[in-house]
Amino acid sequence: MSIVYLNGEYLPLDQAKISVLDRGFLFADGVYEVIPAYGGHLLRMQEHMRRLESNLQAIRLQNPLSESQWQQIIQKLLTENPNQGGGEDKYVYLQVTRGVAAKRNHAFPEEIKQTVFLMVNELAPVDKEKLRPGVAAITLDDIRWKACHVKSIALLGNILLRQQAHDSGAAEAILINEGQVTEGAASNVFAVINDVLVTAPTGPRLLPGITRDLVIELAAEHNIACEERDFSEQELLSASEIWFTSSTKEILPVVKLNGKPVANGQSGPIWEKMIDIYQACKIKLRSGESR
Repeated sequence: MSIVYLNGEYLPLDQAKISVLDRGFLFADGVYEVIPAYGGHLLRMQEHMRRLESNLQAIRLQNPLSESQWQQIIQKLLTENPNQGGGEDKYVYLQVTRGVAAKRNHAFPEEIKQTVFLMVNELAPVDKEKLRPGVAAITLDDIRWKACHVKSIALLGNILLRQQAHDSGAAEAILINEGQVTEGAASNVFAVINDVLVTAPTGPRLLPGITRDLVIELAAEHNIACEERDFSEQELLSASEIWFTSSTKEILPVVKLNGKPVANGQSGPIWEKMIDIYQACKIKLRSGESR
């Protein structure tokens, strides 16, 4: 049984309970983060903490812990939860809600005691050969709210879009907002257009992914032309490569879009280069080199 953290206590998962009046349960009034750990070393911990702080500020909620306190809790959970399969990679899920109120009321309660929850799960190793065949995707209208840059636990829109993709036989949905590509239902999107790697700019229409930012950084370091700009659904449909990126997907090629092959229907040469660069980055992180 895995050990989790809940409001100052380390507990077996089946003993961790919250009140039915918790605003996270009633209103999805909270935010979350997912942080990969490779060989016990957290990927971009400071960037995740900065995003958490920004998201808490966006929903007008004070950060209940210092960065060193977050670090201490996370490291304890990584130590207390060894992988059952013998692997060395994990990911940390953390969530902060506005806590328990005396009654259900949309207005903020006068006194707030945040609910803080963390757990650790195994992160399956990424096998380039298993990723290479790629996945299918479909384009869908972005039905979500207008503050997608906030990593909110209110994910019903994302869930419905992802399920619609699964119902059509696709692994993920690529979301279109007023004709422009934003992101996936649970990922960021990159496309190779005229030999340039392109991804939508940060802003309220999409979540600023930590893996997304790392891919942009690695592209610059390795002379891969990359642009953050708006691009249309029509440009996406003519792209020579399309990728999804996220903390758990890492870099996943899309080989079929809306039932048609992307280019020749195989992962492309720029993905081949980038996935090797990304895996080399992870190897360095496992050895203790910061990233």
